[in-house]
Amino acid sequence: MTPGQFEERLRELVTRHAQTTANTGCLACERCERCTDSTFLKDCRNVARSHYCTSSTDCADCTHSSELRGCVACSHCERCERCTSSAYLVRSVDCSGCTYCFGCVGLSKKDFHILNEPYERQEYFAKVAELRRALRI
Repeated sequence: MTPGQFEERLRELVTRHAQTTANTGCLACERCERCTDSTFLKDCRNVARSHYCTSSTDCADCTHSSELRGCVACSHCERCERCTSSAYLVRSVDCSGCTYCFGCVGLSKKDFHILNEPYERQEYFAKVAELRRALRI
């Protein structure tokens, strides 16, 4: 195989893959494309081994989450991007190993933070409730 033949074949494979929208090994997924080994997804694309997620893209091993982009192993998260191994995050980006963070960016192994600032547990929940009402989310 020549380098030119390799490049041509690779382009063909990429083009064919881009045209495929079928799900594989999914159960009860609605309006999803290219999802694998997942259950009860809605409006997801390129999601793998995830359950009970909605409107998420390019994620793996996530559960009970919505509007995620590029997240891995996240649970109960909302509107997050590129977060990993985290739970109960809202509108957070690039967080890893975090729980209960709201509007945080780039944190690692932190709990109860709002906009990257730490809060006591009780104060955190009161502030988040206030923010949710104000932001209508």
